[in-house]
Amino acid sequence: MSFKRVAVLLGGISPERDVSLVSGSACARALREDGFDVVEIDAGRDLATRLAEVRPDAVFNALHGRWGEDGCVQGVLELMAIPYTHSGVLASALAMHKERAKAAFRAAGVPVVKSIVADRHDASAKHLMTPPYVVKPVNQGSSVGVFIIRPGDNRPPGALGSAEWTLGDEVMIEEYVPGRELTVAVMGGKALAVTEIVPKTAFYDYEAKYADGGSSHVIPADVPEALSREAMQVAERAHIALGCRGVSRTDFRWDDKAGRLIVLEVNTQPGMTPTSLVPEQAAFKGMSFRSLVRWILEDASCDR
Repeated sequence: MSFKRVAVLLGGISPERDVSLVSGSACARALREDGFDVVEIDAGRDLATRLAEVRPDAVFNALHGRWGEDGCVQGVLELMAIPYTHSGVLASALAMHKERAKAAFRAAGVPVVKSIVADRHDASAKHLMTPPYVVKPVNQGSSVGVFIIRPGDNRPPGALGSAEWTLGDEVMIEEYVPGRELTVAVMGGKALAVTEIVPKTAFYDYEAKYADGGSSHVIPADVPEALSREAMQVAERAHIALGCRGVSRTDFRWDDKAGRLIVLEVNTQPGMTPTSLVPEQAAFKGMSFRSLVRWILEDASCDR
């Protein structure tokens, strides 16, 4: 399908707004360089009105986090019959809700660790799992609000029970997996490469993901060839299990001592910032950033 006028959705109202502004600006610039008529829309609650005014042929969705990545905006675009990029309503909603995504993974034989969902106040008051474990909001991205509880910690972080907490009342508590951080991008159902992420912080948190120098990326990852093949195959299975479309990115922990590879989550709208992993993997495979962005746009459709 040939598109001329493209609305790039960026910013938004989630805690990942700042990252989305950078992703969206980079994608809009690439599309303009490729000759498209691009309108950037900072997506607020008047999104449907703005889209009706702009009347784009397609939407490039560069939003991250809740509302933009969890099926809500996708539903608006389906209702308005505007072709859009990345995954559809169901896959987006499933991927954003970490525990429901795990149910889909388990059914597809994708390796995940045990976990429970609990009220944040209960999780703040006492250990609901034997340390070490991880506490994270059940439906946020970019490691927002994630805590690692280690052996010897007297209690979970008090921030979970505070009045300042704005990340939802449900949290997921899951077994902590030691080892190395790996990620695999899937494009059109085909895995691109395996990258090892080496964070400069205690773990791969928001700062490590987006701050300059927050982490280093090793591509291809220095891992056994058999493990690399396994990670790519599992990423493709995870992409299919959720019903993803376009580009996704699957994050792993490789417990090299225990010899197990665990899926942490699938990102249905991976970051497209200067430090982002998907553009790096595309470049490793010989695809420029402009070509990647154009491919994502040309894959846009409704009823995804």
